[in-house]
Amino acid sequence: MRSRSRWVPAAVLGFGCLVNGAVVARRSGPMPLRGAIESVTPELLGARAVDIKVTPEEQRVAGMSAYVLRQYSPPGGPQFSVYVGYYDEQRQGKSIHSPKNCLPGAGWEPVESGTITIATAGGIITVNRYRVAKQGAQALVYYWYQGRGRVAHDEMLVKYELLRDAALHGRTEEALVRIVMPVTGTDIAGADSLARQVAPSLVADVYRVLPAP
Repeated sequence: MRSRSRWVPAAVLGFGCLVNGAVVARRSGPMPLRGAIESVTPELLGARAVDIKVTPEEQRVAGMSAYVLRQYSPPGGPQFSVYVGYYDEQRQGKSIHSPKNCLPGAGWEPVESGTITIATAGGIITVNRYRVAKQGAQALVYYWYQGRGRVAHDEMLVKYELLRDAALHGRTEEALVRIVMPVTGTDIAGADSLARQVAPSLVADVYRVLPAP
């Protein structure tokens, strides 16, 4: 009898979790952007953006609700691109795909991987930094996950926070933000410098259109 009573708190807790999950499921749903995603970084490093469109099939496979894919050609600098893909909710079959998986599929192979810290108006952030190569060309890729009041880079932590926020707040919206900066010759430091200049403006602009935390 005593051993059976020890299971009562666990059973109550388990039932409470199920009830809470049901309530969250009823109240969760798509979170619309506060502003138009097209207003994100129309100009960077003195260059106007040129929009690149993806096909409806590519958008269906990627699953984003809204996106901008833009190319910039700054005076005297290399042409680079910025991508912001927004998911108004994430669920089975509609979630962010890590660039670590997408880049090799596009023919780019990782040469170096790690993280880098960047000073922004909201404080220091850590983002993923990849150096990739393809047919003799090299590029630096900075990417991070942004939404629900934070910038994150760790894939496992991002998944944990997604599950936590879904359970506690019924919210799963998030954006994947990516910069691809070509390396001119062997000037990796120069590419890093330019990417670090782009990132703070991009973080601020993405926050401006995301739902409030």
